[in-house]
Amino acid sequence: PVLTIRATMEFFGTERELTNETRSVIGAIRSLHGSGNDFVAGLILLFSVLVPLIKAALIVPILWLRRSHWSYRLFRVVRGISKWSMADVFAVGMLIALLVAKGTANLSAVAGTGFYYFTAYCLVSNAAFQLLQVEAPARS
Repeated sequence: PVLTIRATMEFFGTERELTNETRSVIGAIRSLHGSGNDFVAGLILLFSVLVPLIKAALIVPILWLRRSHWSYRLFRVVRGISKWSMADVFAVGMLIALLVAKGTANLSAVAGTGFYYFTAYCLVSNAAFQLLQVEAPARS
């Protein structure tokens, strides 16, 4: 779970719960797909799940195959897909949603463990890619 949002309303001196939902990225994708919003579900799946997974999976072989033409090729692929990753945007969006909900009287938001894992991924992934220096192979 990434986020739990709870909305309440004061009604004749009694607090009534309007909604209490816990959401995850995969759960949101399933929900969108189930309601016929396949295009939006596909975009979220591609840019918030698949691209970050591919990026993370390719950083390991880049480090392992140092100083080879394959390392440089993989580095270029990761550099290219990094521009399309929505992981960072998603993490910032979640943080803003949390801050907005905490500032509203009858709305509360609690970050789930998925939010912290996702934020850690964003930080580690960006730091690893910034520290990664791959030289172009010498032409023979």
